Amino acid sequence: MKSREELEALARRIRLNIAQMTWQSGLKGAHLGGSMSVTDILAVLYGDVLKYDSKNPLDPERDRLILSKAHAAVALYAALHEAGYLTKDDIDSALQGDSPFFEHPMMDPVHGIEFSGGSLGQGLSLGMGTALGLKKKGLLSPRIYVIVGDGECDEGQVWEAAAAVTHFGLNNVTVIVDDNGLQFDGRKEDILKSGDAAGRWKSLGFDVVTVDGHDVEALRNALRREVPNRPKVIIAKTVKGKGVHFAENDVTWHTGRLTDELYQEAIRDIND
Repeated sequence: MKSREELEALARRIRLNIAQMTWQSGLKGAHLGGSMSVTDILAVLYGDVLKYDSKNPLDPERDRLILSKAHAAVALYAALHEAGYLTKDDIDSALQGDSPFFEHPMMDPVHGIEFSGGSLGQGLSLGMGTALGLKKKGLLSPRIYVIVGDGECDEGQVWEAAAAVTHFGLNNVTVIVDDNGLQFDGRKEDILKSGDAAGRWKSLGFDVVTVDGHDVEALRNALRREVPNRPKVIIAKTVKGKGVHFAENDVTWHTGRLTDELYQEAIRDIND
């Protein structure tokens, strides 16, 4: 088990690579804000929770991670680099030219990308279908982790899939909500009020816990928490743009480009 300091160092390296990929993408930019908010979640998953082997990427017994908020692809690429799936060359060329590592991930299990992403709201359906398929094959040990955004939970398909998860008894599913309070066009609560989000998940039969999404120890404890016979939801309270002061809690950094000057400023913030 990694220490808190090791997980925080892993998150820092992921953030540095997110900044690099955003900067090198040039004028088109990248989804910096939502990638930085999900970084600590990915660090804990790949650093201390997920069962995987980058040298045997198609192992049927592996855990599956689905990044439903697929616009945070650069965070996933950075985490996969740390996990041994992607090389430094892959990171250095991502979002450029003919690189297969686009603004949204394209399914490539050999490189640790379980599903393609782009249209929001579909990831939990994919997770539900995967869990159901594995169950029918008698593969009961793999866990399915699905990361969704709080704005993404405006989509009705999320709730249809959530109902199906409990209906089919898919207790190996864990949903992680990256709850940063912002979405593409403004504050989440101004776009569509959530009401009692935790209560909604509970009413469908999920075990629900709310944590600080930047506290790696709290995240680890929540992800490792044993809950017999129930799927889990972790509502991770995060800050969009976390770690880069000029992007924190700023909706304009949902997508943005880093000039040379801003890139150096971001690097200083992350290393501070």
